[in-house]
Amino acid sequence: MTRVRSIGLLGRLLGILVMVVVLDLILSAIMFERANEFSLQGEDASRMSDQLVVAYRMLEQTPPHARPEIVEELHTERFRANWAQEATRAAASLELDGLRQQILKREPDLSQTGLRLHLEPLSNGGDVGGSMILSDRSVVSFSADVNEAWRFNAQRAVFVMLPALLLVIVGVLLVRAALQPLRNLVVATRKVGDDEPSPIPVAGAPEVRQLVSAFNIMQDRIHQLIRNRQLTVCAIVHDLRTPLTRLQMRLENDTGDPADREAMMDDIVEIRMLLQSLQTFSEGIDHKETLERLDIAAMAETLVDDARDRGLDARYDGPAHLEINGRPLPLRRMLSNLIENALHYAGNAVVRLRAEGDEFVVVVEDDGPGIDAASLQDVLQPFVRLDEARSRNTPGMGLGLSIVDQIVRAEGGTFDLSNRPEGGLRAVIRLPIILQQ
Repeated sequence: MTRVRSIGLLGRLLGILVMVVVLDLILSAIMFERANEFSLQGEDASRMSDQLVVAYRMLEQTPPHARPEIVEELHTERFRANWAQEATRAAASLELDGLRQQILKREPDLSQTGLRLHLEPLSNGGDVGGSMILSDRSVVSFSADVNEAWRFNAQRAVFVMLPALLLVIVGVLLVRAALQPLRNLVVATRKVGDDEPSPIPVAGAPEVRQLVSAFNIMQDRIHQLIRNRQLTVCAIVHDLRTPLTRLQMRLENDTGDPADREAMMDDIVEIRMLLQSLQTFSEGIDHKETLERLDIAAMAETLVDDARDRGLDARYDGPAHLEINGRPLPLRRMLSNLIENALHYAGNAVVRLRAEGDEFVVVVEDDGPGIDAASLQDVLQPFVRLDEARSRNTPGMGLGLSIVDQIVRAEGGTFDLSNRPEGGLRAVIRLPIILQQ
């Protein structure tokens, strides 16, 4: 079966232009035909014939130097004339041959004047105009306002506007049809890496079809890369937990130096924490989690109370209740990472919470050594630990703040780090109270 090749955007645009040109030629032919058949009703035809024959006879019998005065006398509300000693008569676009025959039938004397009748442009009023030649070869031009002209001019306006209107309509339909696959592409690009890849239907012009096909291939590759990374990390974490468990069991039964045994147990716990952080970062944010109505103030206060129960210096400053629309797990992980980061590196944490308009603001401060201003953005990168600025004897892989930044950006918020003037670090998060699904 032979496949019909689709017409590209350029071909479609050329097709529209050809169609409009053909339509314009057809309408012009119809307009010329109707102009040839244009005629006046009895009263208008009689009045115009009388005006023309009177003008011709008066100007023909008047010496040239007195004709301008006669022309002024001929002017009425619906008839205007002009006389010129030397003038050329340009061909009009719409000659009214039918009306000319109608006038000559009523006034045969006008046949010797070379009478011409035409329809004036719409910009000049669209009246019936024309010209006559006197015996001395001077030219009399005139314009008459007749009742039937407005109907014909209405048709002219429609015929003039129709090609442009058709071009606009077809152009809008073509552009809409061409942009629909692109709209689908824009929506799909926002979901790359978040959900299972959903191929976009290949449709539209060949150029658009090629773009959509390339995108479908690209999103499959990206999803496969992300999936392979997650599977690799999860497999490593899973496989390492078994030997770590065996080491822990052996240490518990070891009768050696208690101090060495305790130090090795601490190392095993830290390795477990490192693996958990690595797995959390690799899995990313679960955007499929359902939005819930939750109390972010109660969540923050609970995390602070948990830290205080462990004997750590943590304090909460904010409202007792602040309900938002969000995803509980990522938000809890965000708050927990900020609090734990302050406690690990500075030994204390103050959590402040407030609502500002349609946003809620979380501020976590500590009294630690802070971070060098040039490195504030570096700590948001994965696996970055500024041990020179903070305590060296702290666990972690430098993923805590990176995970926080990842969560905040995924939820459409902002995350800023700054040094407090009085010393310590300040982390400020702004998120919409109503998150988008």
